[in-house]
Amino acid sequence: MTTLQQRDAEVIVVGAGPAGSTVATYLARAGVDVLLLEKTVFPREKVCGDGLTPRGVKQLIDLGIDTSQDAGWVHSRGLRILTGDLTLELDWPELTSYPPYGVSRTRQDFDDLLAKTAVKAGARLLERTTVTGAITDATGRVVGVEAKTGEEKRPVSYRAPLVLACDGVSARLALSVGIQKNEKRPMGVAVRRYYKSPRHDDPFIEGHLELWDRSDPARPKLLPGYGWAFPLGDGTVNIGLGMLSTSKAFRSTDYRALLRQWLDGTPEEWGYREENAIGKVGGAGLPMGFNRTPHYRDGLLLLGDAGGMVSPFNGEGISAAMESAQLAAESVVQALARPAGSSRERALQGYPMAVADMMGGYYRLGNVFAKLIGKPAVMRAATKYGLRINKLLPLVYKGLSGCYDAKGGDVVDRLIAAASRATPSPR
Repeated sequence: MTTLQQRDAEVIVVGAGPAGSTVATYLARAGVDVLLLEKTVFPREKVCGDGLTPRGVKQLIDLGIDTSQDAGWVHSRGLRILTGDLTLELDWPELTSYPPYGVSRTRQDFDDLLAKTAVKAGARLLERTTVTGAITDATGRVVGVEAKTGEEKRPVSYRAPLVLACDGVSARLALSVGIQKNEKRPMGVAVRRYYKSPRHDDPFIEGHLELWDRSDPARPKLLPGYGWAFPLGDGTVNIGLGMLSTSKAFRSTDYRALLRQWLDGTPEEWGYREENAIGKVGGAGLPMGFNRTPHYRDGLLLLGDAGGMVSPFNGEGISAAMESAQLAAESVVQALARPAGSSRERALQGYPMAVADMMGGYYRLGNVFAKLIGKPAVMRAATKYGLRINKLLPLVYKGLSGCYDAKGGDVVDRLIAAASRATPSPR
């Protein structure tokens, strides 16, 4: 075990994204000595859609963050779904668990705000500190991290009884102790770019379930993947597209070219043209459906993207990252209140069980969904026929967005919860 003389903190959190800053905030508020290590310097950009569903907004509210429009958040009233010949506008559902609005904000502002919240709570943030791997003791237990710090990349090490991996899709910490990803679980890839657009204050975020290349009006062509548009209220819109690894075109697609093809086929008045583009196209991987487990082993907890917690249904990872952070903080606080040894380990094992209870069934269902929509014929049938059955819309909407009451709720909520419980674990 790491001794009091050796340790630099009670808990080391690696990565100050949504998962890392959220767990650091909760831990610091509970009186835990937290060292938060971040490889970049805030404010910094991240590739993301910049939008949160009500599920993510709940996490902000739980943190005590002001989510009002006066505080700089752009509110959405719901989701607009677009296919080739159908447009649906669906308000966010009225639920017990989540507020009836989503929010948008650039990740540059969002992550900076969360990191400042953690520092205000008492976490010690070290920027320009790139963690390269875990330090383990003779038993294989993680007792710290190796890192390179500053512009000169000076080698350093930090020690603590517990280490929380919030290092995103790279999952360096998990890999350093042999926790590999499950190749049978879906992966996604996403690209996005900002555009000046008159649609910047649209009250709906958009999901484009069919991407069309209409550069030749006489021969429109259906493209692989799905797209989004998140209005940011500042004259710009975050536009992006994603694709799942279950699609045959996943590895052979030039995603930046695909984005350009799609946007060149959108209406001219939307403004999604090269002359209105701001910055470069950014891309990122999306680790989905618990593709890296166990989420706790020998002093190391995996949170958010590091644990493959992006939703296979909609590609959203921020809300799950923050949810996992809240659950991890609860387990860690309980564990640190116990003597080191078997009792502490039992408390820490509560974390993967809590994550599995909250997300596991829903993600198992999502993994099945990802396999189905990876087949173009299934996707086209779903968009052509399924979205026209009015009685199915609440089920599709709540299921895809993850915005349903897991306990209680209406008949649709109960049906989704039951389906999540009944879906067999993927092999």
